Amino acid sequence: MHPNALLDLATDLLRQVLKLDQPADTVVSAFFRKHRTLGPRERHSLAETAYAVLRRRLLWAHLAQSGSGALERRLAILAWQGSDTFIRGALGPNELAWLSQVREVDTATLPEKVRVNLPDWLANALKVELGEEFPAFVAAMEEPAPLDLRINTLKAKRETVLDALKEAGIEAEPTPYSPLGLRVHGKPALQKLPLFVQGEVEVQDEGSQLLALMLGAKRGEMVVDFCAGAGGKTLALGASMRNTGRLYAFDVSGYRLEGLKPRLARSGLSNVYPAQIAHERDERIKRLAGKIDRVLVDAPCSGLGTLRRNPDLKWRQSPKAIDELTAKQAAILDSAARLLKPGGRLVYATCSLLSRENEDIARAFSAAHPDFEPLSAAELLATAQVEQAETLVREGMLRLWPHRHATDGFFAAAWQRKA
Repeated sequence: MHPNALLDLATDLLRQVLKLDQPADTVVSAFFRKHRTLGPRERHSLAETAYAVLRRRLLWAHLAQSGSGALERRLAILAWQGSDTFIRGALGPNELAWLSQVREVDTATLPEKVRVNLPDWLANALKVELGEEFPAFVAAMEEPAPLDLRINTLKAKRETVLDALKEAGIEAEPTPYSPLGLRVHGKPALQKLPLFVQGEVEVQDEGSQLLALMLGAKRGEMVVDFCAGAGGKTLALGASMRNTGRLYAFDVSGYRLEGLKPRLARSGLSNVYPAQIAHERDERIKRLAGKIDRVLVDAPCSGLGTLRRNPDLKWRQSPKAIDELTAKQAAILDSAARLLKPGGRLVYATCSLLSRENEDIARAFSAAHPDFEPLSAAELLATAQVEQAETLVREGMLRLWPHRHATDGFFAAAWQRKA
């Protein structure tokens, strides 16, 4: 495609993405369905440019002020993620001169707000949370997230999968914490590899793997994944149970549960029972009260721990939305707790960075439920053969940060129901 035409498409895509009325990945997917003739390199350049703008939106907008023409075109030029020679072929003399001038700007001299690229309410909350580590966090958020795989232990071992990836020309290494994980270099196409098609591996961030390991699901147990979504943790739990017992995958979204079906078919699991529920007090939940051995509550949350993958979230979330989420999180956790039998284990988890959605919810639950005894996350993880478990824990609860652990941001707290 001619450089001018591709830059026009990038401008159009940014115009749609920056409305911020839908998740960015939804907008990008719809855009590519509309432009089916685009090749893989063109799609990659367009998508990565859109995400680059979202990651550093305030910086690019600040630098774009000195240019002329459509703002979205200026943003696309500044954040272009394809060939530099290619993009220069789309620019006239004035734009080329402007681009060269902007690239000489020392961004370290710009105002902090522009360099941080976070809305004020979020930046202020994270400064309190992280203190001196805040700049390291900001830097980490500008990098793409790694590609992690979880080994399906029903079908493969980590060593054999490593060998298969090497044979396919794909570099990978064991994840530093999860005993089930591999970190793949780059972004290779995995979907057509035999080990993926046959269900030997699943794409799953290392932090997400640790949440499933923390629940410690065992053979023959009754287990509930309370907010299962597309089922990444469900599949990990089913494998931990060695395809025995009964694993309920509950979610209010039938659409998300549909996404579990092809993954479930690949996994070889037959102990999983997906079910759509109306809300956390659904009759199906009431019928299981006091009967379940382990419950994972991967609660609906702001998703701010996934900003490297979903940079649009920081612009689409708001303090008001967080207020609504925390009320929902507390209600869901309270309802899920009723499922457990005496001696049963409860794990509450989010992919949020905010204490309001994490420690505050956990502490309030402990205060309101003296019949639940808090468990040490470090001990649970160590029992699950997690490396360096003590470095992943704060105040007895799992706390993962992208800049510290190279995972998405995750939180988890665990309790045991007293006999």
